[in-house]
Amino acid sequence: MKLRFDLVEKVTPEMVMESVLTNNHRYKAEPLLSTTGTGSLSPASIEERANEERLSSAITPKLMTEPGNAGKPPAPKS
Repeated sequence: MKLRFDLVEKVTPEMVMESVLTNNHRYKAEPLLSTTGTGSLSPASIEERANEERLSSAITPKLMTEPGNAGKPPAPKS
């Protein structure tokens, strides 16, 4: 996945939540007697990786069509 820093400012909480919900089934909480209070994320399948790539590829054009962006990097700050 390529990260476009000029588009990061346009990402909405809804886009992030969609990504979180697609990976939520992979999270495994530790046993109740655990003292760390953390869990782990099971590996993704080939199909899940392909779906992640599809989601990522769909987000970029959507962000580039937002008004006021036109897909151009921001002007350098002086």
